[in-house]
Amino acid sequence: MGFRCGIVGLPNVGKSTLFNALTRAGVQAENYPFCTIDPNVGMVEVPDQRLPKIAEFIQPPRVIPAAIEFIDIAGLVSGASRGEGLGNRFLAHIREVDAIAHVVRAFGNPDVGHVADQVDPLSDIATVDTELALADLETVERALDKSLKGSKNGDKTQLQMAHLFERVRAWLDRGAPIRSMALVQVERAALKPLCLLTAKPVLYVSNVDEHDLDGGEGSNVAAVKAHAQISGDELVLVSARIEQEIAMLDHQERSVFLNDLGLAESGLDRVIRAGYSLLGLRTFFTAGPKEARAWTIKSGMTASAAAGVIHTDFERGFIRAETIAYDDFVALGGEQGARDAGRLRLEGRDYVVNDGDIMHFRFNV
Repeated sequence: MGFRCGIVGLPNVGKSTLFNALTRAGVQAENYPFCTIDPNVGMVEVPDQRLPKIAEFIQPPRVIPAAIEFIDIAGLVSGASRGEGLGNRFLAHIREVDAIAHVVRAFGNPDVGHVADQVDPLSDIATVDTELALADLETVERALDKSLKGSKNGDKTQLQMAHLFERVRAWLDRGAPIRSMALVQVERAALKPLCLLTAKPVLYVSNVDEHDLDGGEGSNVAAVKAHAQISGDELVLVSARIEQEIAMLDHQERSVFLNDLGLAESGLDRVIRAGYSLLGLRTFFTAGPKEARAWTIKSGMTASAAAGVIHTDFERGFIRAETIAYDDFVALGGEQGARDAGRLRLEGRDYVVNDGDIMHFRFNV
């Protein structure tokens, strides 16, 4: 279980450049609108320095990190819902993602054109938000019509759904995203099959000039920061051009390059970490003679549910989980050292998995 993230934004804001840096896929990233037509899909390894450290103790033939799927779609423009640009049909490609990375242009390179002929990140954000809301409005109105027809036969469930859809429609008409709407859990569950775009958590990725990465802050960057703070959404600053350069370097060269820029880590690592935080994701590990592997789970997941991420048989026949905290595993020299020191624990199915737990599941089917 990783997570799927859709990349949205206006044309020429750096979406495909960022996607190339993330996935090293080499897709088109030219200086003209609608360079991306078909969606680009790529898997990205989740950076986690704990995994290679675990592997040092057992030397398995395979080391498998967790992964994230990114989907880069064509740029949106004002009026996309009415067919402007490439329209909004391609939004269907990101309806089932877990989160949306909204790339916003905050760099001022005059050699890179802008569809509105000026760099105005707040206007760009408003344009994309409007188009996502209009796409959701279309979906909700179809669902409302269906529920109203069903309620005519006295179906109380359909009548309740119609009332919910009417509230959601009114909220969207105000220009507000559904993620900001006060909904109880049962209402959120009822809306989930609609895969509404504005209900998804958003990570703003501000594509900035190089000098904005080391503490400098132009007016465009400040505007995006203020907007994210007010909306309560996550924000990461990256320079997509620099990230593409970093992606072409080997590990040692990358470290030197980042050091020269005064950066502790790449912007892409920050994007991935922010995505994990946004979705409340955690990592546990399995380590054996065949492989060391990282697994992604939701925060609060129990041991039996975590076992099911590996295989449904593990959850169905769960007996117990032999568990070692990562710090204990490293400090005590691996599994045997932790076992000898009494730091290997036997946990039951209701144990809530901690980030970094190293687990071996016992099961019987």
